[in-house]
Amino acid sequence: MRVFSGYELLWLFFVYSFLGWILETVTATLRQRKFSNRGLVNGPFCVMYGITAVLISVGLQELTGFWLFLFSMVYATVIEWIGGHLIEKAFKERWWDYSDVKWNLDGYICFPASFLWGILGFVSVTWGNALTWKLLSFLPTLLMHILLLVLMAVMAIDITASFLLLIKKGPNLEQWAAANEQLDKVSDHLSFLITQWIEKRIRKAYPKVKKVRKAEKSAEEGVFAEGCGFYKLMLLFIIGAFLGDIVETIFCRVTMGYWMSRSSLVWGPFSIVWGLALALVTLLLYKYKDHSDSFLFMMGTLLGGGYEYLCSVFTEIFFGKVFWDYSELPFNLGGRINLLYCFFWGIAAVIWFKKVYPVLSAWIEKIPVLPGKIITWMLTVFMFVNIIVSSMALVRYDQRAKGIETENTVLEWVDTHFDDDRMKQIYPKAKATD
Repeated sequence: MRVFSGYELLWLFFVYSFLGWILETVTATLRQRKFSNRGLVNGPFCVMYGITAVLISVGLQELTGFWLFLFSMVYATVIEWIGGHLIEKAFKERWWDYSDVKWNLDGYICFPASFLWGILGFVSVTWGNALTWKLLSFLPTLLMHILLLVLMAVMAIDITASFLLLIKKGPNLEQWAAANEQLDKVSDHLSFLITQWIEKRIRKAYPKVKKVRKAEKSAEEGVFAEGCGFYKLMLLFIIGAFLGDIVETIFCRVTMGYWMSRSSLVWGPFSIVWGLALALVTLLLYKYKDHSDSFLFMMGTLLGGGYEYLCSVFTEIFFGKVFWDYSELPFNLGGRINLLYCFFWGIAAVIWFKKVYPVLSAWIEKIPVLPGKIITWMLTVFMFVNIIVSSMALVRYDQRAKGIETENTVLEWVDTHFDDDRMKQIYPKAKATD
């Protein structure tokens, strides 16, 4: 598996952000018969394309054919859905709306758009990345480094200016407006090559922009972690990590006949994969928790399978270890996921929202506000430190296997407290990659 450098990932992000901006601008212009700049920021970039390209280039590089198309469709659709809701939450506006398209979900995603995402992802991974590197190779190395630094600076200014002007808060708004205007001129000049009709940004780009009414506060004041905010999600993450570890441990005992650690962390019985899964599925599907069992099963199967595959790829890249392998099970995909366990994710989603979540949510909301916040922040700090130490221990575990020594005091402490014997006890199924 290829490990992309940060330099390569930045170039992929900017190239595909620019290409995405061109595609969105052309599409919107043809549909509206006038120029429409579809970039999220004022420069000629559509950042969701860049983020998606980086994710699928790294996470789906082993896939081909139908599976590459399907997972590209899933990942890109999730990013579009999250992006739409983040914009709505931040600016109280909807910047696009698929409500008039068949098979849409909440107006932010729809099947035709998702299908197109799958095609674009397939083309990018199969041919686009190689063509991008080939074209960039014609540029001098020094020039590429300078261009990348300039692009990073422009993007930082662009995002900051756009954000401050949209919320209309912050110091030196006039200066930010001037910077914003300059970037707008660059976009307008490039856009003139695409179309002769130039309109204003955002509202002209998104004619279906809708003001979203701010949710009214609950009549019941002083309820801890009400709704689906940070405190609720953080506690669900920790509870899910604990319960996931217990479930996996018992499952392994029943199916294999012996006890073994299934923890993701060096301190405590916590499975980060399960914890993140429960927190993310709650965040993504909270608005749809009262939908039918079949809907939740389908979404859980797709999201769970995509999530587990991505976790497998990234843990292998960052830690040099394979923590699970389904190669011996039927209907597996690269040993990273298999159909049966994807169905388990779907079943888990139904059980979670219909049975478990309502009970846990009610218990959490009964905690007094101040103690609840204190406890949550203490657990958050503990889990953060636990994840950092566990990551360092896993990195050193892999480095020691490759004969890499260290003179770093911190890493020497890691070697002393988390030697190979202890790591084998914590991660008995971890296998080094070839």
